[in-house]
Amino acid sequence: MGLIEAVPNISEGRRTDVIDALADTLEACVGVTLLDTSSDAAHNRTVFTLLGKPHPIKSALIALFAAAIEQIDLRTHTGEHPRIGAVDVVPLVPLEPREMPNCVALARDLGIVVAKTFDLPVYLYESAARTPDRGKLELIRRGGFEGLTQKMLTRAWHPDFGPEQPHPSAGASAIGARRILIAFNINLDSEDIDVAIQVARAIRESNGGLQAVKAIGVRTSKSNLVQVSINLVDYQRTPLSRVFKAVEYQAHRLGVTIHNSEIIGLPPSDAISTEAIQSLKLTDFTSDDLLESRISRKVSPPVSRDRDHDLL
Repeated sequence: MGLIEAVPNISEGRRTDVIDALADTLEACVGVTLLDTSSDAAHNRTVFTLLGKPHPIKSALIALFAAAIEQIDLRTHTGEHPRIGAVDVVPLVPLEPREMPNCVALARDLGIVVAKTFDLPVYLYESAARTPDRGKLELIRRGGFEGLTQKMLTRAWHPDFGPEQPHPSAGASAIGARRILIAFNINLDSEDIDVAIQVARAIRESNGGLQAVKAIGVRTSKSNLVQVSINLVDYQRTPLSRVFKAVEYQAHRLGVTIHNSEIIGLPPSDAISTEAIQSLKLTDFTSDDLLESRISRKVSPPVSRDRDHDLL
């Protein structure tokens, strides 16, 4: 079995002591490399990027669940990003297409262990989903933690593993297998959240916009900026440059300009060129933030990725 990537998202982006402790937990796990930690205070969310073989990745994620459930209480958690769990979502991503079956098997094995160990409801999603309605993460997360109790009363939303009611403080978790996804946030020079919502609605695929684009409008930590928060699920069908231009066009129609943009996590090198960094108005982004660059720096020997195939 080859190396795979895990990108757990936790519902904490403000308490640096908690984030650092969870990162330390992952770094202490043998056979796993922590490639990146990205936090956002407005979203109140942190994304970790891990690399390893399936068994060490599984052990590291179980350790993360244990530490996160102890530290995060969704009953007092607020943030712009939708969430259902303390460890909200755990995507397992193959670096090469042939590893997808291993990621699916790992998602299901991990789901069983997490549900039993922590008495936590687990939903399988994307390629690991057992039924079509579980394929889309946004459907699982619809209603958020606050609506989870009522949602789980219906048979259609009983979890794949674990109890049929939420964990009191940790909610539930979605664990899945998918290709690489690019989390791309574009900040607009506006105080009006409705502007971001309208732009997001216009560009996302579900409303007739760009293929492979999911988007929502959210507030940021700055009162003069709102954000179009985007998941690009297939950057080869719809490149980042096209997404940026579509947001720019829709924003201009509403009399608003783009302030800057950011990428959460580590995009692959064939998704963004050096020249594109400036044209996309990316802040605090360098070539070291590319997936292959980070792997080459942190993992020896370097890992190759099949660049002829798509991602998350």
